[in-house]
Amino acid sequence: MTATSPVLLVLGLLLCFAALGFLLLVTLRGREANIELSRRRPGVAEQPSVLTRVTASASSFVDRNVSRNASFGSVNSLEEAGLRIGQADYILLLGCIAVTAGGIGFVLAGWGLALLFVLLTPIAGILFLSIMAGRRRAKFEAQLGDTVQMLSGGLRAGHSLLRAVDAVAQESDAPTSEEFARLVNETRLGRDLKDSMADAAGRLRSEDFDWTAQAIEIHREVGGDLAEVLDHVGATIRERMQIKGQVKSLSAEGKLSAYILIALPVGIFLFLSITNPGYLGVLYTSVLGWIMLGFAVVLLAVGSFWLSRVVKIKF
Repeated sequence: MTATSPVLLVLGLLLCFAALGFLLLVTLRGREANIELSRRRPGVAEQPSVLTRVTASASSFVDRNVSRNASFGSVNSLEEAGLRIGQADYILLLGCIAVTAGGIGFVLAGWGLALLFVLLTPIAGILFLSIMAGRRRAKFEAQLGDTVQMLSGGLRAGHSLLRAVDAVAQESDAPTSEEFARLVNETRLGRDLKDSMADAAGRLRSEDFDWTAQAIEIHREVGGDLAEVLDHVGATIRERMQIKGQVKSLSAEGKLSAYILIALPVGIFLFLSITNPGYLGVLYTSVLGWIMLGFAVVLLAVGSFWLSRVVKIKF
């Protein structure tokens, strides 16, 4: 290896990251409704830029040929993760990341690592959506006690149930505001509030919110003081959240140990791939090496699943 090889390696990595940043900027371009050019400059026709046309063409192609058959990045998973991006744009983004990651892997260790990075990109995309959806559900659960209390307060003030739901949508933080705004919009379009709340509980996988929806539905059938019922439901939810916090604090050490055990072999593999590619090169140049890599990935996946079940406590 010549003296200029490290410089070329660093330069290649910088170019790859610059390309990735450019692709991210193109794919996740802002879609907010800006003031139209016809209103700012009357009589001047707005011409889309070359970048806009290329991006729109790529998104349309992916939407027509890939999105319908893709098993990841579905509309439901994107909604659960709280991402305001279309399925075609998300798949296109993953494709751009896969190409960039493959280029980085090829620069680091040749075709073997490049292929590995390309194959891991869709898995990383699925894990990203799962993590984002989990965080969004946890945030909604943390806000649910105050949300039920706001509903109860609105009913005691004399507002109707739908008006109380609308007040929660306007005054709460995301994701509660987003979900309750969706409830209001669906109800205004003619859908029954019971069905909307049931779908929201299923989408957020919230057992506590399902109880709230059932309490509201029972009240609609048998009558009574809904504010008092919601007060009891809110108290139950807050007690459950307190218990969940205690369980989470007690299991934090086990989760940290699981994260370290999962990340350790991956980190060592990546470190050796960068610092001493020849040491791991035998894994990419022989059939036995590829078999060992396959077994390592399978065993790591099984171990990760086993550790996740051990540290996850249900009650």
